[in-house]
Amino acid sequence: MNSQDALIKAVRSGHLVEVLAALDAGAPVENDDGQGVPGLPLGIACFMGHADIVRELVRRGARVNIADNREPISPLSMAVRGGRPDVVKLLIELGAEVPAGMETGLSEQELTQARYLARVYRSVPGGAAGGEPVIEEIVMPKAFGTDTTVLEADVLRAVREAEEKKKAG
Repeated sequence: MNSQDALIKAVRSGHLVEVLAALDAGAPVENDDGQGVPGLPLGIACFMGHADIVRELVRRGARVNIADNREPISPLSMAVRGGRPDVVKLLIELGAEVPAGMETGLSEQELTQARYLARVYRSVPGGAAGGEPVIEEIVMPKAFGTDTTVLEADVLRAVREAEEKKKAG
């Protein structure tokens, strides 16, 4: 089986590890549908509701927009037709343009939130075009389960002690 076929099979089955392997083996992310229309892997992932695969395909260069996103072959239309509001929201966050009047299955609030996140992702290094924005993670294993009022009291005590040292010294 060639890498293109392996990619399509992996996307259909929803196996991200196999999708990664096929892409790493050289399968084109913009594989066409046999009639010359690119974007088959992303379209299938959108229709099937495989958000993690959608995210990876876009990260690797799959386009979330076509000339007219009302077209039934657009990733947005595929997600709508598949009844996948979570994928619709993800596509919008990744930069998909929603044509005026297009029914997405999202509430106005969800649509607004997804559009806002799209703007945020575009403004942060590594944003929409590169996948998720880079966010620093702070790990505090010893603070797990700590009562925050105890921490606050410690901070206040430290501030008082520092002020007393200033006055004395």
